[in-house]
Amino acid sequence: MGFINAIPGAMAQGLIWRLFAIGLYISYKILDIADLTVDGSICTGACVLAVLLSSGVNVYLCLIAAFIAGALAGVVTGLFHTAMGIPAILAGILTQLILWSLNLKILGKANLAISARKYSVLLSSMDNWKAIVVSAIFCILVIVGLYLFFYTEVGFSIKATGDNEHMSRAQGVNVDLNKVIGLAISNGIVALAGALLAQYQGFADINMGRGAIVIGLAAIIIGLSVSMKIMPNFVVSLIGVVCGGIAYYLVYTFVIFLGLDTDLLKMLSALVVAIFLAVPYLKTRYFKKQRIYEDALTEAEEKEETNNA
Repeated sequence: MGFINAIPGAMAQGLIWRLFAIGLYISYKILDIADLTVDGSICTGACVLAVLLSSGVNVYLCLIAAFIAGALAGVVTGLFHTAMGIPAILAGILTQLILWSLNLKILGKANLAISARKYSVLLSSMDNWKAIVVSAIFCILVIVGLYLFFYTEVGFSIKATGDNEHMSRAQGVNVDLNKVIGLAISNGIVALAGALLAQYQGFADINMGRGAIVIGLAAIIIGLSVSMKIMPNFVVSLIGVVCGGIAYYLVYTFVIFLGLDTDLLKMLSALVVAIFLAVPYLKTRYFKKQRIYEDALTEAEEKEETNNA
């Protein structure tokens, strides 16, 4: 019964983190960039919302400000990579380090409470069902918005950049600009997820983004392993990411109720991601060896039949 009662909370958190995973999907899958900025930009979104909300700013304006702050972080990473020639993964690490200091300056301290009893928030852990509805609405709006954007000329050019950078550049596409735009959108959505997470938790903390990329990757890999078999298109992939996030958090909650040491949960997340990443490679390698063996066996049997004849 304890696990059943915890399901609404797991679903609410799963949806919020799936918004994060959608942002990560843009950089990881569409742009083919392992962007580590997200560990910092999710915290930036939470810090911006907490400070503005505690200053009396309307919550919707706080969300917009959080999105813009995350987008600017993505722009910085993009410029590090494109204008300064820094490898993408290192550019993300550098921006993440910059954001650590900026987030601390924004908050002014290690954490800041934004209790639902004191401030007007859109969702809270005190009402999980409302949090589920609000998070689901945000996920739907973001998916629809991304669908409309990525089927424009700019959106198609960003997809082309991720699919084949050299061919896109040869066709006259501004690859560098597309990377900056893609990373800005990605981190803007991630920061938006951070703003929602801060409202749900009731506080913003300087450490809340640590290891976030592992959770996002777990949702992406779990979701895509199912959705790509159903219908491999953009919208279905995003829906799969959302469902994968919910499934991940349900399993996460179940493992906690089994009594696993909570200090090992990050390790468990990393192992889940490692397994899902390794399975396609191992499957391909195994079937390739199996196919070579079967072909060799067939060829040997054919030669034997020919010799007997």
